[in-house]
Amino acid sequence: MVVATATRLAYTRVSFNHYGVAKMATAKAPNYSPEQTAQIVADYQAGVSVEQIAEKVGKTVRSIVAKLSREKVYIAKEYKTKSGETPIKKDVHADFIGAALKLSENDIESLTKANKSALRAISDFIRQSAD
Repeated sequence: MVVATATRLAYTRVSFNHYGVAKMATAKAPNYSPEQTAQIVADYQAGVSVEQIAEKVGKTVRSIVAKLSREKVYIAKEYKTKSGETPIKKDVHADFIGAALKLSENDIESLTKANKSALRAISDFIRQSAD
């Protein structure tokens, strides 16, 4: 659609929904101004919690985390088990067992289908036997 104005022509994008009804495209307002973004990044880097930043800015925690991620400054919390340890994936256990026993890649792949606690017990046993 072309709209004539006093000094220039303005073009507006028109699209049609699945019923054939025309919809006018509107410009989306940015969620964060450059000043807000700079303040959020500065607060986060100064050690202010994401929850406090979200409350201060009037946004959700997820929105703040997403913005900090897009700005490449967000550091995700490291997951811990109930006992407070950093979890080890089954693949790591299976790869260790495979290397210790000189297994083929197919055999190592089949090990990953085993129960994690069984893999951990086998890994621990191999480590203790090596000492």
